[in-house]
Amino acid sequence: MFVPFENLPEESKIWIYQSNRKFSDAEFSEIEIALQSFLEGWAAHGTSLESSYQLKYNRFIIIAVNQDVQAATGCSIDSSVEFIQSLEQKYAVDLLDKMNVTFKLGEHIAHKPLIDFKKMVKDKAVTENTIVFNNLVNNIEEYNESWEVPAIDSWHSRFF
Repeated sequence: MFVPFENLPEESKIWIYQSNRKFSDAEFSEIEIALQSFLEGWAAHGTSLESSYQLKYNRFIIIAVNQDVQAATGCSIDSSVEFIQSLEQKYAVDLLDKMNVTFKLGEHIAHKPLIDFKKMVKDKAVTENTIVFNNLVNNIEEYNESWEVPAIDSWHSRFF
């Protein structure tokens, strides 16, 4: 069951999928329709999941579920991954590779393989103050507080 994102409690579980390229506005509009339709029918063991999403920067898909109502289970998580994989195929993008880093360079959002990001650190092209997207956050509270942070305040700090 789809609900507005702001109506979910802060402890709601989230998954963040980052695209290896920026989506066009038209693509993001299509994704929004598909996502809302998917979430309307998303269930675990026959029970609807109270869930929502956010689309950010034409690059990120954030899915959230209120686990106090019904926890997402293996099969329901598998169905969400299958949905994301269908988006990957339709739009020829990579949304599941966790070995990539997305960060801000001024107003531009850059996306690099981890090895390239490490080289940028070494070359001082990015610093401890570079804003990175910490896609390892687990719930809405962490997402609100720790998703867009200086590299020194995230797991990226180990490269400095």
